[in-house]
Amino acid sequence: MLATALLQRARLADRQAGIWEAADVQWWWRKARLSDSVEQLFWIDRHGPVAGVLLTSWTETSWQCDPIMVPGLAGIGPSAVWERALEEANAHAVDGFDVPVRDDDPVLAELVAASALVASESDGTAWMNADDRPGVQPPADGFALVARTQRGTVPHPMRQRNGDEVEARLRQCPLYDPELDLAIEATDGRVAGYSLYWFDPLTKVGLVEPVRVEDEFQRRGLARAMLTAGIERLAAKGAQRMKVSYGTEAAAALYQGVGFEPTSTTTWYQRRSPSEELRPVAS
Repeated sequence: MLATALLQRARLADRQAGIWEAADVQWWWRKARLSDSVEQLFWIDRHGPVAGVLLTSWTETSWQCDPIMVPGLAGIGPSAVWERALEEANAHAVDGFDVPVRDDDPVLAELVAASALVASESDGTAWMNADDRPGVQPPADGFALVARTQRGTVPHPMRQRNGDEVEARLRQCPLYDPELDLAIEATDGRVAGYSLYWFDPLTKVGLVEPVRVEDEFQRRGLARAMLTAGIERLAAKGAQRMKVSYGTEAAAALYQGVGFEPTSTTTWYQRRSPSEELRPVAS
């Protein structure tokens, strides 16, 4: 919840700065992780968290480190946050870790690169104003769009990739809304795809995360049908802007095809090797 409050405060301070929304860290909560037991580090003033270091374990050997700061606040600086981020990551992610850095954040990029991390893959982020959303496209014949509120008695469609506890974990998140948890079903009951939409009533931002269509059902417009329906539901909830991130050209084409406009790119930096000593570098 401190991570949620920190990211909400950062978004309210700047409409497009940073990489993550509060809903992102709630989506990461969908399955049990080694990092669940890690005491996360935060700096707090009388209004709440102003900075933090978020550690997330995706597997036993794959960790992510996110140094987060609220834009425009005086006090702790990027080098101090990064120094502690390195300490925390080295203490817990002994086999290495990744750090995402926006390409328009030269201060953090310099600190990360100077600390013996190397650039690897990249991804993009796009935004859409709710007033610019497209019309809802119905799914192709033979398919139906259903919300989790209609299928509460059957196993969650995300369980195969995220474990049997995925629904229980999602329902622990205050920003999760089963009315925004959508799936596409074939007439025989098979799940052809699923997607999840997150509305943050504090920031008025709607997040799209994730969207997936199973391989055998692709190229039938099902992803676009889910997206347009999900975006419409976000707007009905009160979202003023929608956000999505993507890592492939195909995903970029899908999101831009429904009206999302690219706004930033992110480079992921990796620790070179488990044995390499990392030292913080002051700016």
